Amino acid sequence: MSKKTVLTTSSGAPVADDNNSISAGKRGPLTYDNHYLFEKLAHFNRERLPERVVHARGTGAYGTFTLNKSLSDYSIASFLQTPGDKTEVFLRFSTVGGGQDSSDYARDPRGFAVKFYTEQGNFDLVGNNTPVFFLNDPIKFPDFVHSQKKDPRTNIPNPGRMFEFWANHPQSLHQMTILMSDRGIPFSLRHMHGFGSHTLSFWNKAGERFWVKWHFKTDQGIKTLTGEEADKMSPFGAQQDLVDSIDNGDFPSWTVKVQIMPESEALNYKINPFDLTKIWPHKDYPLIEVGSLELNRNVDNYFAETEQSAFAPSNLVPGIGASPDKMLQARLLAYQDAHRYRVGANVNQIPVNAPKCPMNHYQRDGAFAGSFATNSGCPAHGGEVNFYPNDQGANGAPVPDSQLMAPPMPVLEDAWIGHHDQGDEDYYSQAGDLFRLMSEDQKQQLVGNIAGGLSQASDSVQARMIEQFTKADSDYGVRIKAALS
Repeated sequence: MSKKTVLTTSSGAPVADDNNSISAGKRGPLTYDNHYLFEKLAHFNRERLPERVVHARGTGAYGTFTLNKSLSDYSIASFLQTPGDKTEVFLRFSTVGGGQDSSDYARDPRGFAVKFYTEQGNFDLVGNNTPVFFLNDPIKFPDFVHSQKKDPRTNIPNPGRMFEFWANHPQSLHQMTILMSDRGIPFSLRHMHGFGSHTLSFWNKAGERFWVKWHFKTDQGIKTLTGEEADKMSPFGAQQDLVDSIDNGDFPSWTVKVQIMPESEALNYKINPFDLTKIWPHKDYPLIEVGSLELNRNVDNYFAETEQSAFAPSNLVPGIGASPDKMLQARLLAYQDAHRYRVGANVNQIPVNAPKCPMNHYQRDGAFAGSFATNSGCPAHGGEVNFYPNDQGANGAPVPDSQLMAPPMPVLEDAWIGHHDQGDEDYYSQAGDLFRLMSEDQKQQLVGNIAGGLSQASDSVQARMIEQFTKADSDYGVRIKAALS
C-alpha cells in the first residue's frame, strides 16, 4: 500500500480538515482561530499578478534553437559559434492590445518573444509576428496603446479612436496595412512568422560591428482567418492548438534567418536602418539561414511559468548589443521596469526567467531574494561581500571581464541634442510596396477590414487616412474612398 501524502499549510503543518471551517456550533458563526481558512483566503486574494498593460493574453512553451551556420565572423556570442550547438529556449506568444479577457483571434499583432538560455546568460529577443511596428519614437507609445484599448467612457473597443491616432501619425501606415490585411488574424500560433523587428548589433573578436535583424519563418506555412471565420472560433483556440500539438508530438518549428548590415553602410543607406516602421529590402540585405527553432515541451504550470515569464530587450549577451533604434532604446528601460513592478525586484530569479548558467552578482535583498537560487545555479549569496570593487577576488568574488567589452557605439551624424522631428520621413513607399504585392483577393480583404473600422471615425479622420493611402498607392486610396462611400 502506498504511503499517504498528508496535506499541509504553506508553512508545512499538517491539515486536519480541508472541507469545513471552524464555527461556533453547526449553524453558528466562524471563529477567529480559523487560521487555515484565513491562509487560504489571503493567498487567494493575491493569486494574480497585475495584468500586463500590453501582451496580457499569452501562451508559451519550451524548445530548442539549433545553430546550423556559424556566425563567428559576426559575433562572439557563445551560442552562435559552432554548427550543431543547441540552446534551450522559452517562447511566449501573445496578443498585444487586448487584456486577459480578449480572444485568441482578435485582429491584433502577435507577440513573439524568445528567451535563449545561453552559456553566457539569457538573450531575450522581443518581437512580433510583423517585421515593423506602428511607431519609431517611444514618446508616443502610451498614447498609441491608449487609442487601441477600450474607450475610457464605454469600456468597449472604439475603432474610430484607433483610426484617429493613425490619421495623426503616418508612421503607423505600414504596420496598419499589415494588421488590416489577410495576415491580421493568424489561424494558429504555429502558422505565423516571427520577427525580432528591432535592429540589434553583433560584434566579433576583431571589434567589428554589424547591424542585424532576426527572422523566424514558420515551417508549418502561413495560415490565416478572415474576420468572419475568426468570429466562429473558440476564444481559447490558439492556445489549445499549441498545447495539443506539442502534447501529441507534432512539434512546431521555425527556420531562423538573419539580415546583416556592415556598420559602415548604415550612415548612407537610403532609409534609416534603425526606424522600426521600416523593413530592410531583401534585395539589399538577403536573408541568411542560420538555424532552426523547435517547440517541444509544454509548461507544467501556466502561472508559474508563462504568466511569470518576463522578457526584456536589455537581456543581452556578449556579442549581441543594442542599436540607435529609438524604440529599442526606450524598451531597454521600460520592459525590465514593467517586470519589477508587476512581478518584483527579483523577477530574474524565478525559474522560467533564471539563466541556466551560474549567476554571480552583487544584487541582494528584495522580496524572495535567494528563494530560487538553487534552480538557477546561483549561490544564495548569504554573507559574502555585496559590493565591487572589493578585496575578495582571489577568494572567488565576481569581477568584470574587460575582454567582453562591446566596441564603442558610433554617433552616425553631426548630432545636436534636442527634439528631432521625424515627420519628413517617407512613411508611404513601403506600405505602397506591400499593397502592390497583394493579390486581388488580399486587396479586397484589406479594403474591407479598413473600411469597417474607418467608417466609425469622423469625416476629418477619414479624409486624412485616405490621403495617406493615396500617397502609398493611388489605387489604395481610391479603393478605400469607394468603400467608405
